[in-house]
Amino acid sequence: MKSAIVVFPGTNRERDMAEALELASGRPPAMVWHRDTGLPEADLIVVPGGFSYGDYLRAGAMAAHSPVLRSVAAAARRGVAVLGVCNGFQILVEAGLLPGALLRNASLKFVCRDIGVRVANGRTAFAGGCDAGRVLRMPVAHHDGNYFADAETLDRLEGEDRIAFRYAPLAGEGPDRFNPNGSVRDIAGIYNEGGNVLGMMPHPENAVRPDQGSTDGLGLFAGLAAALG
Repeated sequence: MKSAIVVFPGTNRERDMAEALELASGRPPAMVWHRDTGLPEADLIVVPGGFSYGDYLRAGAMAAHSPVLRSVAAAARRGVAVLGVCNGFQILVEAGLLPGALLRNASLKFVCRDIGVRVANGRTAFAGGCDAGRVLRMPVAHHDGNYFADAETLDRLEGEDRIAFRYAPLAGEGPDRFNPNGSVRDIAGIYNEGGNVLGMMPHPENAVRPDQGSTDGLGLFAGLAAALG
């Protein structure tokens, strides 16, 4: 699997993502600067986490207008797989590649901890290595991860099976703790209409080694490498 990671001023998870992709595929990804207008040949394009442009204006809003995003959007229209994680999810939403909005966390506080993520749709390249219903352990680290959309959009996402992941309790967690940000319907990740663009708030790239407390994220990347390789 050939992959490319888009880097913005303020991105801080590109190296974590590069490690995860190389572990899963055996190939180091290409790094693409946000001012570039083209992309290398790739089976997967990743928009990683961080605080692009310092989250000025609105998280992801400025990055969504970077020159490289036009190439990312064009690749997505051709069917290339695109993954946005945390700030990457915010950028894809702001760029119109995914519906809805990422609002401030309901607590109005930055949240950084391990959470449970239930696989809602395991029939895509992104989650092909996981059975639907399985709960994965991985961290979140965000201030604006509260997914929101109007009822019509939410019903369409449900009806078209485009909800990728939902927050779910880990062992011992009560019902008031498992959703870290207040996201409507416990949504942690969604797909576009074609199923080739995924945005998610949790960080699978930080759950690929035992010393990170979980290797559940590696299964997602390994499944991607097998599907796209």
